Amino acid sequence: MTDSQPRDKRRRCRLGVNVDHVATLRQQRGTLYPEPLLAAGAAELAGADQITVHLREDRRHIQDRDVSMLRQMVQTKLNLEMAATEEMIAIALHIQPDMVTLVPEHREERTTEGGLNVRGEEDWLAETVSALSGGGILVSLFVDPDQGQIEASRRTNADIVELHTGDYCDAETENERKFELERVLKASRLAESLGLSVSAGHGLDYHNVLPIASIDVIEELNIGHSIVSRAVLVGMKRAVREMISLMASARG
Repeated sequence: MTDSQPRDKRRRCRLGVNVDHVATLRQQRGTLYPEPLLAAGAAELAGADQITVHLREDRRHIQDRDVSMLRQMVQTKLNLEMAATEEMIAIALHIQPDMVTLVPEHREERTTEGGLNVRGEEDWLAETVSALSGGGILVSLFVDPDQGQIEASRRTNADIVELHTGDYCDAETENERKFELERVLKASRLAESLGLSVSAGHGLDYHNVLPIASIDVIEELNIGHSIVSRAVLVGMKRAVREMISLMASARG
């Protein structure tokens, strides 16, 4: 597609399935199961477009061995979420995932809370983006739906921004939910206008995904906890297919 050709605004929104919490179950008891690699394979067979894992510095769920094996076995795309540290940069350059998503990371948090402070760490993040891009890896920055953060993300030369949808998902009233949805909508349009690809994620589930999936410039959603939780009851293939069906219905 050339720049002069109109984009199909009703194109399918891709699904990235995060299998971190399959590893959480495994690490809880120190067993060899359940196996994230098998969960990833089932997700791909069900139609997932990408497998996402977060290799945390504290290794609380996904382990280095998981990332290495997934790199060998994933047939779609492998998205490695990680902090922008020298250790993680070296691992990414060695493993060569298709994409890296840089996220904030704090030891005491249950899961990633909020987006990167790109404006406050712009120089270091720009260096990190340059190092990863130089290794042939696409780079996404996980950011709040905030104009300043998106503009700073563009200056780092990142390829993609993943918009943090946690505030939208956690909204307690309909007015709050509409306000947060509008923030995501405006941020996604701004990012696209700046030449960034747009994805979104965090807290999305089978009940709240439709309004986010209907935003036509969002190209991909990364969803983990709700899919893995559903998979405990109905299996990974069905859980993924149900989410894909919902996302497709949002695009008509």
